[in-house]
Amino acid sequence: MGLPSKRRTKQQKRERASHFALAKVGLTTCSHCKKKIIPHRVCPFCGYYGGREVVKMDKYFKKRERQRKARGQAKPKEEKEEKKDKKDDEKKK
Repeated sequence: MGLPSKRRTKQQKRERASHFALAKVGLTTCSHCKKKIIPHRVCPFCGYYGGREVVKMDKYFKKRERQRKARGQAKPKEEKEEKKDKKDDEKKK
């Protein structure tokens, strides 16, 4: 089995690993809702791609909610936050 004949210095190690850095994701804006999205993907907020609606988001969210209920999973963060706000209001009174 081959072994290194010379020790690799700290600088050599850093130079070798310099191209391992992660590249920033280039984001574009959705043509419909103007939110930042990954290019060449359907907008996860409004369901539009290329200026037309590709995914009916109201059906999508209803389906996801049914799946969560069937699995017994927790509700989305928004609903949790609303309940938390209500509890905080009741405590203040």
